[in-house]
Amino acid sequence: RISMRPGPVTSRRATSRKRGRCACGGGWREALGRSRGGLTSKIHLLADDRARPLTWQTSPGQRGDSPMFVPVLDGLRIRRRGPGRPRSRPDRVRGDKAYSSRGNRAYLWRRGIKATIAQPDDQRAGRRRKGRAGGRPPAFDKVQYRRRSAVERCVSKWKQYRAVASRYDKRDYIFNGTLAVAAIVIWLRDIVEEPSETT
Repeated sequence: RISMRPGPVTSRRATSRKRGRCACGGGWREALGRSRGGLTSKIHLLADDRARPLTWQTSPGQRGDSPMFVPVLDGLRIRRRGPGRPRSRPDRVRGDKAYSSRGNRAYLWRRGIKATIAQPDDQRAGRRRKGRAGGRPPAFDKVQYRRRSAVERCVSKWKQYRAVASRYDKRDYIFNGTLAVAAIVIWLRDIVEEPSETT
């Protein structure tokens, strides 16, 4: 016999709790993070000097910037004019204090990429406390660092589109498609033969 009566209330509550945990855990996969303001997402991107996006990664809003540094750079692929493999190494990378770590600097050094990354005050103080053992401070060019504003201008261009500024897409792959469409429009409005230096 098939009973049409509803099951116990406790069992339904347990099922809803399990579903809630699964949905919350999936927020990491869908680049959704929960904070005081609600669900948030973060876009980590690489842009050229003309404030055009080259590559990006999405993550939950509470995730730090530094762990996404290498994945963003690994995703860079720029097609060359003639035959050959696409270009995957920028001439120079300019980043703010959030990306100043030994791991990131070592990664750039191994790949032969010039770095202009600001150093936070706590890292400077730690080097001074160690004295000679702290090593030589990394080179920093203030003139080059001013050109990092290209990233902020790129984000400003992106956020002119409501679907990017206020994420409506539940799935991460759909949101990345929205970012790609907006990036195509940005590029079509400012086309040159080759991208300039990256930031």
